[in-house]
Amino acid sequence: MILSPSLKQATFLRRYKRFLADIELANGEIITIYCPNTGAMTNCMVEGSPCWYSSSENTKRKYQHTLELVTASTGHLACINAAKANDLVREAIENNRIKELLGYSQLKAEVKYGTENSRIDFLLSDLNELGAEKLAPQRADCYVEVKSVTLGLEGGQGLFPDAVSQRGAKHLRELIAMVKKQYRAVLVFCVQHEGIECFSPAREIDPVYSDTLKEAVDAGVEILVYKAQISSAEIVLEKSIPCNL
Repeated sequence: MILSPSLKQATFLRRYKRFLADIELANGEIITIYCPNTGAMTNCMVEGSPCWYSSSENTKRKYQHTLELVTASTGHLACINAAKANDLVREAIENNRIKELLGYSQLKAEVKYGTENSRIDFLLSDLNELGAEKLAPQRADCYVEVKSVTLGLEGGQGLFPDAVSQRGAKHLRELIAMVKKQYRAVLVFCVQHEGIECFSPAREIDPVYSDTLKEAVDAGVEILVYKAQISSAEIVLEKSIPCNL
């Protein structure tokens, strides 16, 4: 994903009111910008560290600028724009970079499904001969949920979620229900932190989510963890990394 125009650098000062952050520009000016992340952003908020932001030409926006990249406590770049995870996974699927999801000729986004008023991030269908495996006809449709991972610890460990996530548990229940209906269900953890080299659920933060994730795996939901390469000019979902459940 090419970031055009390239992001602008500033100094991160603080995040507050959940969706706002203050940054200091190179000329010393302090401005308030939009922070596109509903999570706790644990270990991603380092006062005085380099950050990067984008600018919008939409004059109707209350905040013209958006925080995109930060320097995490480990010193690595992290993309805190959670919406970018879906864009990265979609691009990777369409460019055949996720080998487990090869061969689907149709992709639909934000499709209503389930019994808990949910929308699946991507519904893949029309599996062709490029598919990575032969699936029974009733399992050809594939429900793909995406989660952004930015909580990184020293030693390369990545965790999700970074705060209690009732919504995340709901999505797991919906995926389990799809498997029970003989559909394929896949959860993609999109790692947007350059220092993360392996992934685990954050049991100490949200034990309910961790238990539900194990239940989902036992039911047949597939778990994929892919890591992004990050710069101020481009973000690319690059490789699969180990997952320890």
